[in-house]
Amino acid sequence: MLRGISPLLTPDLLAALWRMGHGDTVVLCDAHFPAASLSDGSEHRLDSAGVVPLAGAILELLALDSYDSPAALMAPEPGDSIDETFRGRLMETISPWLPTGSQVRMLSRRNFYGEAAQAQVVVATGETATYANVILRKGVTPATA
Repeated sequence: MLRGISPLLTPDLLAALWRMGHGDTVVLCDAHFPAASLSDGSEHRLDSAGVVPLAGAILELLALDSYDSPAALMAPEPGDSIDETFRGRLMETISPWLPTGSQVRMLSRRNFYGEAAQAQVVVATGETATYANVILRKGVTPATA
């Protein structure tokens, strides 16, 4: 283990995040999401992790894009409901990392699947909340002094 890096981030996942460039995306998905088929079986499995703590761990390391939409959530299908408590916790986790003036997009299930299929990294979690899926777009990592 390394200091300052969440134990949720496995060596393979850290390597995948390291390889991402500006504009590349990572999908964090719930246990209901078709991660294996959309990622051609190359998804990272973190069945003991939830989406919110994983998003927090990743956002500690990954700058969000300030040019294109930095984050997207899956909108519920008509007639479906979402866990508002979960969605609130997810937004509380993402919001502090959003570049000034940017917003989180809401995507229909079909559009979310389309964007997820193009992602560089897909992480399947054990999250049981429905519609607990998020796409994060990597930005430029600022140089440190």
